Amino acid sequence: MADAIVSVFLEKLLNTLAEEGLYVTKFREQFEKLQTELQLMQCFLKDADRLKRKNDTINKVLAVLRELIYEAEDILADCQLQSRDDALFSNGCLTCISPPILHFKHQNGKRIKEIIGEITQIKQNIQSLLGGTLLFQPNAINGKDQMPRWSSQVYDHTMVVGLEADTKKIKDWLFEAAREGKQEILAIGVVGMGGLGKTTISQKVYNEKEIDDHFDRRMWVSVSQTFTEEQIMRSMLRNLGDASVGDDANELLKKINQYLLGKRYLIVMDDVWGEDVAWWGRISQGLPKGNGSCVIITTRNERVSRKMGVKETRIHRPKFLNKDYSWLLFQKIAFAASEGQCIYPDLEDVGKEIVDKCEGLPLAIKAVGGMMLCKASYYHEWRRIADHFRDELAENDDSVMASLQLSYDELPPYLKSCFLSFSLYPDDCVITKQQVVHWWIGEGFVPLRSGRSSTDAGEDCFSGLINRCLIEVVDKTYNGTILTCKMHDMVRELVIKIAKDDTFSVTNNTNCRHSGITNNMDRKQLTANPKLRGLVSTTKSGEVNKIESSTAKKLSEFRYLRVLDVSKSIFELPISSLLFHIGSLHHLTYLSLSNTHPSIELPASLEKLTNLQILDLSYCQNLRTLPHNLITLRKLKVLDVCNCGSLECLPKGLGRLSNLEVLLGFRPARSSHGCRIGELRNLTRLRILGLHLTHADEVEENEVNAMANLHDLENLSISCFDSHWSDLTSKLDKLYPPQQLYELSLKFYPGKMSPAWLNPIALPLLKYLSISSGNLANVNQNFWGYNNIVWKIQGLMLESLSDLELEWPMLQEAMQSLRIVNVSWCPELVSFPIDDVGFRGGVWIKG
Repeated sequence: MADAIVSVFLEKLLNTLAEEGLYVTKFREQFEKLQTELQLMQCFLKDADRLKRKNDTINKVLAVLRELIYEAEDILADCQLQSRDDALFSNGCLTCISPPILHFKHQNGKRIKEIIGEITQIKQNIQSLLGGTLLFQPNAINGKDQMPRWSSQVYDHTMVVGLEADTKKIKDWLFEAAREGKQEILAIGVVGMGGLGKTTISQKVYNEKEIDDHFDRRMWVSVSQTFTEEQIMRSMLRNLGDASVGDDANELLKKINQYLLGKRYLIVMDDVWGEDVAWWGRISQGLPKGNGSCVIITTRNERVSRKMGVKETRIHRPKFLNKDYSWLLFQKIAFAASEGQCIYPDLEDVGKEIVDKCEGLPLAIKAVGGMMLCKASYYHEWRRIADHFRDELAENDDSVMASLQLSYDELPPYLKSCFLSFSLYPDDCVITKQQVVHWWIGEGFVPLRSGRSSTDAGEDCFSGLINRCLIEVVDKTYNGTILTCKMHDMVRELVIKIAKDDTFSVTNNTNCRHSGITNNMDRKQLTANPKLRGLVSTTKSGEVNKIESSTAKKLSEFRYLRVLDVSKSIFELPISSLLFHIGSLHHLTYLSLSNTHPSIELPASLEKLTNLQILDLSYCQNLRTLPHNLITLRKLKVLDVCNCGSLECLPKGLGRLSNLEVLLGFRPARSSHGCRIGELRNLTRLRILGLHLTHADEVEENEVNAMANLHDLENLSISCFDSHWSDLTSKLDKLYPPQQLYELSLKFYPGKMSPAWLNPIALPLLKYLSISSGNLANVNQNFWGYNNIVWKIQGLMLESLSDLELEWPMLQEAMQSLRIVNVSWCPELVSFPIDDVGFRGGVWIKG
């Protein structure tokens, strides 16, 4: 990933040189020479990952180059820091001749020259190895091809091809078990090699409505290679809605039995590896029997399924996709922009050649299909990929791994760093999109060109990996926004190998730059690593980290740390004391204390983190106040204080944070001692805003236009949870959102009638509307529009609105662009074409 490291460094260098900082300017000549040398190498670096696998000398040269670039980036960061300190603490030239400054200038100037010399030598060595001259690549610096070709999801990730017979067979077995009334749990095995679609088949069966209706309870358990029996049972309980953190194994099994007693249930044990399945014997013994309950086991090893009680007559072995289905699946992904049809005749033959090399394995087809989706539709480009795929298969006869390796090689440099970040997470871990996107922004992996907001650019990078099928969608909102993802175990196998080779993240290595926080991490290795840049909580859903005080205090000693995420962690002492010296982490750009305990107040030295861009304090239920010096963090782009139940308001002067793009959990002060809602007027770069309003005096009459001029605001959420009636509804009626709003969410709205501004004239660009909980019973007459002015809403969600009355025909007339409607727990919406609308409800999708 040398190209990725160079790309990130050049991005930072270009931005830093533009800032004209004092010490950056003093070293400008050296930095510009370094920039030129690296730009000359970028042509070679595009193919470096492929070349180094064939040539050990190139591999060693790239390893040296990687370390030099990291060192140069640290020097650049120190220059920025020194420039800032001089600007703050000196207005004269005496600083320039003080001994510490002279030493800084001498040492760093000398080292930059040495780095340039070493990189020049590397360039010459590469030229001799390749037998040619490296040419300057102008596209490397002018911003072209800097973002994904597709910056949003462009195809349905839930689609399957050629699995109708597979799913019908398994469903017939499931229904047959109920008819026969067997007293034992029916065991079904789905067995086959990696990448064949075992999990996909099982997911399709598991998610079908008739299966949901047939079984009273369903549980999906991903069985990792390093699981424990307790983890399996906790996962089962989470599926049943029970967190159960502190119980022992016996109590956990008793709870599961109580939840399932008298019920027909389905369990999926996905991706079981080891042949020692005694754990399943113990768990299954404690489960209630009868009622036609079933378990589906997916595994690569047929012996595993047999040991778990699957009979030969209930083993399903998925077949490879035939040529027609293979080409169909490839088309749906590679040509998603043209609705899954190949409209380029010159690409069909070479496309089929690429597909044939996948040998009918769905994972390989999806990987190369996602790669080709992001390539230009030119014959010579597709021919180049086909040739590289052929070469890769000559060295690696596993078509899945060859296709995944090719997909990685063909990633733009900035996406390689983003992709490798997934190497930190344990197998079968469900990963939140927000965490990885914030990490990428914090470390500078996300290229920022043409004035794009960093949050938008981070979302685009995430979409780039999703569209290439390198990560899989797990949870989405009603409007398709991805919340969580995971990685196929074969993709993870590749990403761990690459990350280890490039010392991005290496277990038991004090040289790597990134490390995950888990309960079983080696704390000695962690605290002995001076090169750490990213330290991220990688705990699985439903679990917590327990961090010892001695380890927590060490976290403030990693001088070049950019990212510190200790979310979902429990500490022995208050965080304010354990991270007392966090202000010494001058390069820190992303700090997450989300869902940490005990979190009553923040460390006082937080004000020294002048480079901080993202601060996540969400779900810190005991956090009482935020320090006033928070308003001095002028580079802050994301501030998340949602679900902080004890936090009354934010500090006065928050409006000075003019770079804020995301503000979540904003609760206005009721007096002048905190941040009033009127300060929102100054946050003109806001794109996402989450408001929490409970009292009428949180909005004065002269503040009702606070959001009117937030012209970049796209997503607004207003929650009135635990609100006090008084005059709040009338104030909300006047609190007009900006006209260009794209997505709106109303939660616990206290009024019976919808706000006057909830109409297609006031919100002409609104695409997605969600209303949940609260007292809403009717909508304002303006809601229906007039004079042929109708809503442009495409997605609508209505949830837990027991009094709301709407007629489906009127809604369709007012919302003619509707594509998806999600309704649950709304008993008065009887005219809606959704079954069980008064309870669990369902989804209507336009045909």
